[in-house]
Amino acid sequence: MEEILGVGSRVQHPSFGKGVVIHVHKRFYEIAFIEQGIRQLKKEEDLEVIERIEPEYNVSFNEAEEALIKILRTWSDVTEIVPLGEKWKNGVMILRPGDSSLKEKEIPIDQFFHKIVMLRDRLRVMEQRINAHTILTDEDKVNLQQYITRIYGSLTTFNILFKHKTDNFEGEKGKGE
Repeated sequence: MEEILGVGSRVQHPSFGKGVVIHVHKRFYEIAFIEQGIRQLKKEEDLEVIERIEPEYNVSFNEAEEALIKILRTWSDVTEIVPLGEKWKNGVMILRPGDSSLKEKEIPIDQFFHKIVMLRDRLRVMEQRINAHTILTDEDKVNLQQYITRIYGSLTTFNILFKHKTDNFEGEKGKGE
């Protein structure tokens, strides 16, 4: 199914029967089926359209902003400004060795946080370069992508430093929708 359905569109599903689209999300429809109740189905799902209602394109400012940020992150090689959580501002990270004869090291959290953000930005750029690479096979790209996802997963410890959850690292378990 190529066309986007609007709320109120009537459909027929091979397993769930007749239903009506009650909500349109980015990647799926919420459909109320007569026999099966409310189900969420991917937009690519095999649906026969009984009656198509034209979709309304009401995009909130937040949705537009999120889409623009995602595009810029994907195609930009610029380090973005990511806010550090308030409780960490002017803080210090202390590295204390197990050997008491050695001196401890203090690192300003702001400086450490900046390094983490730069690392994340460089991973994103590498991810995009892999995806756009013309010589790598799809299988190679998927394998490399899985390594990058695992790297993100290894970095989730640092999520406590971010002010906004949308800036957090996500590994395999965090990848949803």
